[in-house]
Amino acid sequence: HQGLVKAVRRHFQGAIWQSCQTHLARNVLDVCPKADQRSLHSRLRLIFEAPDMTMARTVLEETIAAYGTKAAKAMQRLEADFDDAVAVLTLPEPHRERLRTTNGLERLNEEVHRRENAIRIFPNEVSALHLLEALLKEQDETWSTGRRYLTMQADQDLDRGESVPLPERGNAA
Repeated sequence: HQGLVKAVRRHFQGAIWQSCQTHLARNVLDVCPKADQRSLHSRLRLIFEAPDMTMARTVLEETIAAYGTKAAKAMQRLEADFDDAVAVLTLPEPHRERLRTTNGLERLNEEVHRRENAIRIFPNEVSALHLLEALLKEQDETWSTGRRYLTMQADQDLDRGESVPLPERGNAA
């Protein structure tokens, strides 16, 4: 995904890149010795649930100190992907739970795939785009009028003058 990350950073300057915390946790635990997986998983939860970037970095440093020799590959992976995984900490608190993983996107992709399988063959590209447009409009309506996926109140508070610090980037694209 490095090309995608670079393109987003180039064309959407000021946007942050949030990697899925669930996928990072799996990737880290996959290269961790079995005996340490449960305790390391608890540490990862502390990092991801930190109230701010400072606390997340503190827990990261403690985790690297504790597991650096036992699970060196896991710590390398965690350290390399840390900034992107906790970028969500720079967002308003109400948004963090929804945006820390790719669950919303994965669910939307599943729905597109389900509807695509029902149709099977599209007569042309335009008909496929019409289906996608209809699904996205339906999802937007659900998120806007039904049970809200995100509330924009926190964004409105920011517009009134609060500032949100951007994450420090150790590996800028």
